[in-house]
Amino acid sequence: MLKLGLLLLIVPCVLLMGGYIYEYSLVDSCRAQGGSFDYLRQLCDDSQTHPFIPFMMRHPLQVNGGMLLAVVGLCCCVVGLYKRG
Repeated sequence: MLKLGLLLLIVPCVLLMGGYIYEYSLVDSCRAQGGSFDYLRQLCDDSQTHPFIPFMMRHPLQVNGGMLLAVVGLCCCVVGLYKRG
């Protein structure tokens, strides 16, 4: 139970951070070229400016699902430590 809990606690958070950092690198390279990043199409646009749309608004299932799995993993860790002790 403890190993499953640790897996559920760590893996979703790492995957969310990886997706966010990858997207941040795309935005950063676009801005360095003088463009505006279109968050909905994930493209760099030189002709128009685009509004910022938060990661949570664009990927609600991944963020909420990942956080739900992390909370379930935390509960599994607590139960596993309780049974162990």
